[in-house]
Amino acid sequence: MFLRTTLLRRVAGAFVAITAAAATFNPASAVGEPNETAPVTVQPAPVIAVPPELDPGFYRPPAEVVASKAPGEIIAARRINAANAGLIPVNVDAWQVSYRSNNSRDEPIAAVATVLKPRGSAPDKLVSMQIAEDSLAAYCSPSYAVQQWSAAAAVGQIVAPLEFIIAQAQLQQGWGVVIPDHQGPDNAFAAGPLAGRITLDGIRAARNFEPMRLAPDTRIAMYGYSGGAIATGHAAELKQSYAPELDIVGVAEGGVPADFGPLLDIGNGQVWSGMIMAAVLGLGREYREFGDLLSRDMDPLGQGLSVIKGGLCVQYTTALLPFANLKGMIHVPEGDPMRNPVVRDVLDKTRMGKSVPDMPMFIFQGNPDELIPVGPVNALVDTYCKSPNAQVQYTREHAAEHVTTEISGSATALLWLRDRLNGVPAAAGCSTSDDGLMALNPDGLSLLGQIFGETIASFFGHPIGVK
Repeated sequence: MFLRTTLLRRVAGAFVAITAAAATFNPASAVGEPNETAPVTVQPAPVIAVPPELDPGFYRPPAEVVASKAPGEIIAARRINAANAGLIPVNVDAWQVSYRSNNSRDEPIAAVATVLKPRGSAPDKLVSMQIAEDSLAAYCSPSYAVQQWSAAAAVGQIVAPLEFIIAQAQLQQGWGVVIPDHQGPDNAFAAGPLAGRITLDGIRAARNFEPMRLAPDTRIAMYGYSGGAIATGHAAELKQSYAPELDIVGVAEGGVPADFGPLLDIGNGQVWSGMIMAAVLGLGREYREFGDLLSRDMDPLGQGLSVIKGGLCVQYTTALLPFANLKGMIHVPEGDPMRNPVVRDVLDKTRMGKSVPDMPMFIFQGNPDELIPVGPVNALVDTYCKSPNAQVQYTREHAAEHVTTEISGSATALLWLRDRLNGVPAAAGCSTSDDGLMALNPDGLSLLGQIFGETIASFFGHPIGVK
């Protein structure tokens, strides 16, 4: 398999060995074959957060155990201690669940999600929050990054701790939250159909996890931005065929990577090319023919970068060789890699717009977004809205760039989700609006103030979401 080299293991191992030296073995993380007739025993929280590389019992249970489960069925569960930036405890009920999902070839795989709720509550609303992991090493996963004493933020996973604050804003509303490791066991960054399945199965797992105490008629929503929107958008499109029983009442997504072809064309040789290369490598992990092409046809510079990037989190893989000519590293008979049939096949398989989501959608996008071009998002909305059943509210922000649009639009997106979760019907049909700065929405500003106040209070032990 592509990137599975001894050197990669040494690169990734440089970090995990440090953690291993500090941690004592926790038998709760070792999972045997579960009893088919008994509920899964919830193990206590680990003494210290252990990265997935050192915790194969939980993250990579035996293949025969995984295959014996139905999609979304829980294999193992344990409590965790959630924290901001790995340091400041978050006063909520929190667990990890290992469960069965399927990859894009519908083969059984193990997946892991973090499930949280306000202390002692029994929520009737659940949000699946897809964090933008955007990395290629397992220690960059959200399930590790949100735990106390995790070193993920210190070694380059800067996105997950920041987006975890949005998850806490959801908990502040009294909602349950599930955060899937949607890149899967091989950390296949950008593999949308895989991420969509893992996301939907994570919702199934959370809904059926008895300690969450979710109401039988729990209403469900999804949220994701950028790399998280890859999982969210594909999950929305797959829901009707893959998980039709889920009562998903609304989806909010922003910075949507709807089509990797234009993204690669526009981003090649630009400031974000370091992250784009990580996405290319991630696709090679899920799509075997494409991975073989990269192994065979990538030049020595690309091969060297692929090994190094394979052990890095988002901050460092993005910073490693920006402005790189990614297409120039791949030498195929067609000249331009974008004309190669294997490349075109992967781009087609990961392109959004193959089906119309059967739930209301709120999509927000920076019009001048320098990473995710607005054109494919416009085209995606147009594709959805050809259907008379589509319900899409699309907002383009003009005083924007990729990072600030999430900050600016998140409160408005949460307000929209709150209405859907409270049973307020979404407007029929489709609408597109242009906004200077979404952050100036008065209701959004008010919500941001509440979120900020509760977040600061939580630093001093205040339980989140308990009224």
